[in-house]
Amino acid sequence: MNSTLATPIDREVTFQSGNFRLAGSLMLPNSEGQFPAVLLLPGSGEVDRNENHKKLPLNALREIAEYLAAQGIASFRFDKRGVGASEGQHMGTGFCDHINDAAAALAWLKVQPQIQTDKVFVLGHSEGSALTTRLAGMGADIAGIILLTGWAKNSEELLYWQAEQVVPTMGGLNGWLIKTLHIDIRKSQAKQFAKIKRSNKDWYRQLNVKVNAKWLREFLTYTPADDLVNIHVPVLAITGSKDIQVDPAEVAQIELLVPGGFEGHVVPDVTHVLRADMTSGRPSRKTYPEQIKRPVDGRILDLVGAWLKKQIAKLS
Repeated sequence: MNSTLATPIDREVTFQSGNFRLAGSLMLPNSEGQFPAVLLLPGSGEVDRNENHKKLPLNALREIAEYLAAQGIASFRFDKRGVGASEGQHMGTGFCDHINDAAAALAWLKVQPQIQTDKVFVLGHSEGSALTTRLAGMGADIAGIILLTGWAKNSEELLYWQAEQVVPTMGGLNGWLIKTLHIDIRKSQAKQFAKIKRSNKDWYRQLNVKVNAKWLREFLTYTPADDLVNIHVPVLAITGSKDIQVDPAEVAQIELLVPGGFEGHVVPDVTHVLRADMTSGRPSRKTYPEQIKRPVDGRILDLVGAWLKKQIAKLS
């Protein structure tokens, strides 16, 4: 695997997933030959192939793709249903639909003539890590997986933990009301989840906010531990020490479950958006807009690159 400093080739492509035509980008190193490759899966919400949302342009997957290309590794990322250039409706697309789309993207990537079929990996961030875990647990033909902010516990429990970290840092009227009225965060959230579980709608409005009920119903039932115990390919798990959306302790829990090769890291001062937060005090999502003005933390990129280089060498 030779690195290259030439500008990578980023090809606009489409592929079929069920009844929908999805659009994506195949990024190739600017050199001749076939390449190892990584399928890149983003976090939750209405984000595009680069992991950009109109309110939070994270751009993490684009940066990771460019880093991989410089290391001689191809990558594939795609717009979710109803986002960017992909067909479909985002609202009402379920967690299981995302799994199917990821599987279709993987199948498409593996048959491309520029790709070394036996050296295809999957990397997921946040929700993408759950999709990655599910693909590997289902026995997908891949060489290894990379979980950025992955977890093992039931996903409903994950959201309870997340709320307990995030809500106390909220400002404005909502934050004031929660603190003043001593609202039980877990009890309030459990009540909302119960309502969603009883619903049979794909989506509905709650306080003038659209809720993707189908996605949430399916996500709440997913427990990555059930798949982690069936993953026999190498696993890399990375979470930041200041992540308040996924407990950094989950890295150790993943290690206890996977039967194959494992490498895990908790990167000091890194948050859920894969950037460093060097401020003092309790981490807060309010700092994300400032953090994303900086690139993805280089320590994460280096860990991913070094691990891939090691795994690819074993397969050569």
